[in-house]
Amino acid sequence: MTDKEQGKKRKSKSATIAGYPISIFFIVVNEFCERFSYYGMRAVLVLYFKYFLLWDDDFATTIYHTFVALCYLTPILGAIIADSWLGKFKTIIYLSIVYTIGQVVMAVSAIHDITDTDRDGTPDNMSLHIALSMLGLLLIALGTGGIKPCVAAFGGDQFEDHQEKQRSTFFSIFYLSINAGSLLSTLITPILRAQECGIYTKQQCYPLAFGVPAALMVVSLFVFIVGSGMYNKTAPQGNIMVKVCKCIGFAISNRFRHRSSQYPKRHHWMDWAEEKYDKLLIAQVKMVLKVLFLYIPLPMFWALFDQQGSRWTLQATTMNGNFVSNDSSSSHQTVNPILILVLVPIVDSLVYPLIAKCKLNFTPLKRMTVGMLLAGLAFVAAALVQLQIDQTLPTFPSSTVGQAKFINMINGNINITAGSNPITLDAFSVLQPTYKTQTIPIKYSIRPVMDISPNSIHMAWQIPQYLLMTSGEVVFSVTGLEFSYSQVDSVLQAGWLLTVAVGNIIVLIVAEAATLEDQWAEYLLFTSLLVFVCIVFSVMAFFYKYIDPTKIEAQFAHMEPYEKEKKKSLDMTKKNLYGNDRRGSNSSNKGTQQTKM
Repeated sequence: MTDKEQGKKRKSKSATIAGYPISIFFIVVNEFCERFSYYGMRAVLVLYFKYFLLWDDDFATTIYHTFVALCYLTPILGAIIADSWLGKFKTIIYLSIVYTIGQVVMAVSAIHDITDTDRDGTPDNMSLHIALSMLGLLLIALGTGGIKPCVAAFGGDQFEDHQEKQRSTFFSIFYLSINAGSLLSTLITPILRAQECGIYTKQQCYPLAFGVPAALMVVSLFVFIVGSGMYNKTAPQGNIMVKVCKCIGFAISNRFRHRSSQYPKRHHWMDWAEEKYDKLLIAQVKMVLKVLFLYIPLPMFWALFDQQGSRWTLQATTMNGNFVSNDSSSSHQTVNPILILVLVPIVDSLVYPLIAKCKLNFTPLKRMTVGMLLAGLAFVAAALVQLQIDQTLPTFPSSTVGQAKFINMINGNINITAGSNPITLDAFSVLQPTYKTQTIPIKYSIRPVMDISPNSIHMAWQIPQYLLMTSGEVVFSVTGLEFSYSQVDSVLQAGWLLTVAVGNIIVLIVAEAATLEDQWAEYLLFTSLLVFVCIVFSVMAFFYKYIDPTKIEAQFAHMEPYEKEKKKSLDMTKKNLYGNDRRGSNSSNKGTQQTKM
């Protein structure tokens, strides 16, 4: 360690309040502002697609879930950059700059005046607005996903080994800041959207709804940079994901090269990596693969869960409650974060202890199964609400049925052409329709007529589906994270985020491929898929044997004194079996140097 690094470490140790490093204050504030920025933008995103870009519901849903999927794919890239190249601090700085630019571009894309040359309130070059919004979303996905695996870990790096209790408290505060940012942003940004703004014509203020999250992202970046001198910055130490992938790749290629029956079989196909990688890493990879196999059914839960921001939001626009007004929009958007804050302590301090007193073996995998079933019930509730909505919506005649013609002349006279004859009409014009050879004068007058009744199904009927879905989230998501970390610590974080990405990909595939005309039928389709997946997951969970990674690591720690001796024996065996295979010999020597852990 250099003198400069030692000085920084001493500074980090001395700058504490009540045993906590001052540096974590900047990290918590940074996370709060970033989550406000992300969830605030996302709260009105599908409405921006529908009402500003004028996309239909299916296409808006597809693009929305493509964006969310990218946000959960890019953390893998961010983790590799941080651990193998830049380190956590620089990765957060650089990708936050990208993130901020994306939010600014998104806000600019929503300014209708920049292409409204005729000043009629409608953009004249919609392609420019679409291009800017897609560029902004791409940059946001890269930024928010890239820093996702770095910020919490960087906060943990600020604590010394003897500060386990403080570190645990920090993660609780960190999680609270995430929910606080989400709650406030989903409360505020719909209100901002409902305002009217514009230079020439007043429209719903999407620039303000996107601009405030952009400003919060600038604040987030500024606060993080201000604390730079107080941080404990660790150098990149290599990414475990890269090592795992290389280990798996070598095992597969080595097994393929020695597929002949003359080579003895091994207990597990990953054992074919022993020529290059140490046994502890191989054992860890086996644990990862075992849990990843259990992850296969999980994306279906996220396929339903993330439709709260797309299909359920679009459903709310067809319900009574004046969705675009301040109060109703805010109450709709904040249902999920409020329920999370209420249900998490209830489930942890009341429900689980009560189940334990009943002596029921409610394992983590059983909890996750219950969470999936609750999500399925939520979509059943959504389907029932949709059936009621459909009964109140107007039924328009098909193109083969005669259509009524309406002319609005309230603002003055208008000119129309019937055949080749131009006619000037005002509000009380006499039209002379011709029936065969007889002309009949008809006097027209203006009177208010309600041809389409307002929506009568209130948005409060969505509360049961939100309650069921949030209950499923609390039981499924929190338990799933705890289960992953208990089995193989933090190795599976990327795999867990990947299930969210795949779930959103499932939604966009169904939205584009399904030919169901009724939305309630699509809800039931997703419910059926989740129930089927839930049954498969239950069977897989029944045969799953829980792993204690600490015992396995301790086992290999005791074996370490004998590792060199066994390695020599393995090399001798390999020479006898493989002869003059230079690739196996060279990779073995090279791998011994590279995989010291």
